[in-house]
Amino acid sequence: MKPYRRSIGLLAALAVASGLVFAQAAPGTGSSVTGGGAAPAAQPGAGTRNAETKQDDRLARGDRQFMQKAAEGGMFEVQVAQLAATRAVHPDVKGFAGMLVDHHTKANDELVRLANAKKVELPAAPRRGLRRDIAKLARKTGAEFDRDFVRSVGIKAHEKDIALFEKAGRDLKDPELKAFAAKTLPTLKEHLAKAQALPQSGKAGAAMGNR
Repeated sequence: MKPYRRSIGLLAALAVASGLVFAQAAPGTGSSVTGGGAAPAAQPGAGTRNAETKQDDRLARGDRQFMQKAAEGGMFEVQVAQLAATRAVHPDVKGFAGMLVDHHTKANDELVRLANAKKVELPAAPRRGLRRDIAKLARKTGAEFDRDFVRSVGIKAHEKDIALFEKAGRDLKDPELKAFAAKTLPTLKEHLAKAQALPQSGKAGAAMGNR
């Protein structure tokens, strides 16, 4: 099976499974809310690795770890931004969430193509702690939801992303991965700047007060 056909099939499978979880996460239930087909193509329990292929041992361990961390962060941010696109009350927060879904989906898809080409297994879902973060946010509503989404995902998660991608730019060995990190980093910085400019960040108002 060709890599791009396998990615499309896996994305569809994940979209169905994730949609079921999303449907169960009504306000106040505390259930985990996950996004759909925008997450990296990953079959639960298998990641992106095909059963009959082995990881490419020529790829440096640090490069594989970067891909796995980037995929996990990308899935988390798409999933939580999908939640915010429907749950947020302020139009600017909704717009920011939609932008995150669009940009991170594209980055996730590119990462899947690289993983397929390099026979690297990506995680099937964000780690348990990140899933708990999504569930915790799903229990909030109104202005509290908007504020926590902007501060925890728009700012804190992107600060971690930027640190990961800046380190990758220095340490990665594979030239394609290095190019991916270099191309993605400015977008992550753009997301952080937009989040910090939102009133819900607590930073925009403080900056105006200091003028």
